[in-house]
Amino acid sequence: MLILKGSINLKIAVILGTRPEIIKMSPIIRELEKQHLNYFILHTGQHYTYNMDKVFFEQLKLPEPKYNLKVGSGTHAEETGKMLIRIEKVLQNEKPDIVLVEGDTNTVLAGALAATKLLIKVGHVEAGLRSYDREMPEEINRILTDHISDYLFAPTQNAKENLIKEGIDKNKIFVTGNTIVDAVQQNIKLAEGHADPLYKECFLATLHRQENVDNPERLRKIIKGLELVAEHFKTQIICPIHPRTKKKLKQFNIKINKINLIEPTDYLAFLKLLHNAKLIFTDSGGVQEEACILKTPCVTLRYNTERPETLEVGANMLAGNEPKSILEKAKIMITKKGEWKNPFGNGKAAEKIVKIIAS
Repeated sequence: MLILKGSINLKIAVILGTRPEIIKMSPIIRELEKQHLNYFILHTGQHYTYNMDKVFFEQLKLPEPKYNLKVGSGTHAEETGKMLIRIEKVLQNEKPDIVLVEGDTNTVLAGALAATKLLIKVGHVEAGLRSYDREMPEEINRILTDHISDYLFAPTQNAKENLIKEGIDKNKIFVTGNTIVDAVQQNIKLAEGHADPLYKECFLATLHRQENVDNPERLRKIIKGLELVAEHFKTQIICPIHPRTKKKLKQFNIKINKINLIEPTDYLAFLKLLHNAKLIFTDSGGVQEEACILKTPCVTLRYNTERPETLEVGANMLAGNEPKSILEKAKIMITKKGEWKNPFGNGKAAEKIVKIIAS
């Protein structure tokens, strides 16, 4: 096992930049607070609107980031390049012993790469996920980050096996469970005091992946599939519209019928929506996990998933983007009663991760 300095002097940098990272890092931040460890939060500002960013820190009762780089949107090269330059300056000034990153975004790759070049240890939370689809920019980010990390916190045995197959030293890999379980368990309690969502007993859809929304033919097919579902089941589909998707629908002049587009919700409202929904349609990896944990049947609008555990337990089906396939998978999943077992751990992942890096 790699050994760091004694935990008394250990300095930890938590680097995040998007809504999913804030959610999944929230249990780790709470555990760092609980253990009174020396840490700071660096926010790249990859997500930067109030509903996609700041509201999460407020609702989840997390401390404000010490640094916000306010990088904003751009091409992959623009985002990653700006982050590298600005993260490096912070790390040179702060001199942490270890950097923690989570997931598969440009923030994750930039944070891990900047730290590695400065000979700072890197811990990758949610390591080992693979879709085996190199068209996904997230797949490139997660592979590169795994191969330059010193501590790989794999959420499941499947993820660990993916890393070993790629030749990564098994002594660097720790199966911890997924912090999304911790987050859902902790945050659903906060959501209980939150106002009830206006929409109950509905279908819920989220759509934002580059490979789906940047492709006009694929986006049209998905919208057509969701409209078929709404018509068949005589049920409204609520879709909190991602800024990227909203932009592309307008650019491609795609008309929406039978789908209720709403502004992005805050996290606690979304968690309640997800919990109350009869069926979820998504291309998000994190939403697949949350739906599985909350026992809401899921149809994934992709041909692959880096969360195969959701398929194995029967919580999820892949529909791709063909309209008839989306409807057929919906017909199957609507019969599921949420009797599957949660495959992502017992909600103690953050505790395990912090214990490992502090030992």
